[in-house]
Amino acid sequence: MTDHRTPSTAPAVPVAGCGTVSRRKLLRAAAAAGIVAPFALPGGRTLAQSAAPRKLKLAWSQTAVCQSPISVALKRDFFGRYGLEVEHIQYSGPTDQLLEAIATGHADGGIGMALRWLKPLEQGFDVRLAVGTHGGCMRLLAPASSGITKVADLRGKAVAVTDQASPVKNFFAIRLAKEGIDPDQVDWRQYPGDLFAEVVKKGEVQAVAIEDPHAWFLRERDGLAEIATNLDGDYASKTCCVLGIRGSLLRDEPEVAASLARAFIDAQHWTAANPAETAQIFAPFVPGNVKPEDVEAILRSHTHQHASTGAHLRGELAAFTEDLKLIRVIRPGTDATEFAKVIAPDVLA
Repeated sequence: MTDHRTPSTAPAVPVAGCGTVSRRKLLRAAAAAGIVAPFALPGGRTLAQSAAPRKLKLAWSQTAVCQSPISVALKRDFFGRYGLEVEHIQYSGPTDQLLEAIATGHADGGIGMALRWLKPLEQGFDVRLAVGTHGGCMRLLAPASSGITKVADLRGKAVAVTDQASPVKNFFAIRLAKEGIDPDQVDWRQYPGDLFAEVVKKGEVQAVAIEDPHAWFLRERDGLAEIATNLDGDYASKTCCVLGIRGSLLRDEPEVAASLARAFIDAQHWTAANPAETAQIFAPFVPGNVKPEDVEAILRSHTHQHASTGAHLRGELAAFTEDLKLIRVIRPGTDATEFAKVIAPDVLA
């Protein structure tokens, strides 16, 4: 694996510049209308319309509402319109294991949280980030009796997290560090997500840090107050989840990688424009009794119109890299700008 301590020495991915503003506007308009013209985008690198569909394996979590645009792309055949035949693989493990599955060729692509993936990418996993899929979905919650009304109030408190490398934990640790508070002054306690409501009731923790859909239901069904999210302040315009593509796919078949990214962008924009219909499409995939209107409400709280690529995505990833240095996850010597250039090339040409 390549060590990105000095990322400028890492091999460059041979792809061309990102798309123009006019093309992005065209994509947004087409997606909002439910119309896609994938093979006619000017200057875009996509599969030939007459070619046989390229088969790909896509890993996704059917319990993650923020991945519902994948169900949209499958249902409305956005992949097929870009010359792709996608086999979707249900993945329920941690997203760092999903990254490994992509890097080793068990899947061609998948969605994960940037704050989870940046460290293994720094260590050299052969995955490239193509699209920032949306913002939102991380929440800090606490009961009214906790006395917690802002992130700084976590100092000296016990906070439930799903694991010690959780991207949600990392995000709120970053928020603490930016306020001059050492995150180690918080007692981060690990529990399964479905026990969060119980450990709050027992008084074992005073707050919880978790992603949707668990977070949304803890707020709505269990009456926890929302203290902060990853759409606060400067983070309002940043992604949290990203589409990762197998590095060898991007190098060997750049037009296939571009087509996959474009299908995702279309699905993201369509989801943002049609959250109610998206909820109806996605609800059957979700185990348990989750109502479509709940899925819709969660989707409306996210920013699925975001879909950052190219220089925009690299700027977001460089900022997250600097953030992770604050909590000693990323090496202090890693050049964030050069690192972002390596892991987020211009997939759209």
